[in-house]
Amino acid sequence: MSTHDAIHSVLIVDDDEVFRSRLCRAFAQRNWEARAVADGEQALAAVETHDPDLALVDLRMPGMSGLDLVEELRATNSSMTIIVLTGYGSIPTTISAMKRGADYYLSKPADADQILTAYEKLQTSEDPVPNVLAEAPSLARVEWEHLQRVITDCGGNISQAARTLGIHRRSLQRKLSKYPPAR
Repeated sequence: MSTHDAIHSVLIVDDDEVFRSRLCRAFAQRNWEARAVADGEQALAAVETHDPDLALVDLRMPGMSGLDLVEELRATNSSMTIIVLTGYGSIPTTISAMKRGADYYLSKPADADQILTAYEKLQTSEDPVPNVLAEAPSLARVEWEHLQRVITDCGGNISQAARTLGIHRRSLQRKLSKYPPAR
């Protein structure tokens, strides 16, 4: 029986309200009981009253980090499937997430179908750990994600981000005018 036929439950932990709501609706449309919370503390409270089959955890959130939350969730429920979602993926954070108890790691923007494919693979595979090196992003993708992270950290201020990166503002704007690399 496919996971699409049975009713399962998912806990979505992400500080991005739009992304969190979209995923919650998408899972509900696929007959999953979906709950969504904005941070690690709310997630820990939710798992005390609700025992999800799957937890989707954002890596970067205010307060408790996604890595710390993964560790807490794993200690709470060893059978729950935990998938880490992040817009700032890297091999070291993937390895750290796996060591702390994550079952899988997906880069944002991941949609419900991609997440369910990973979940089904984890349920049916004897060796579900992803090949981190085979899924490593290209150097262009890593650079683009780093630029986005610095811009976010600078509150969207391009001039401040350029100073932080040590490059000219126009160079940064030129890099941002390109479409993000697919992988």
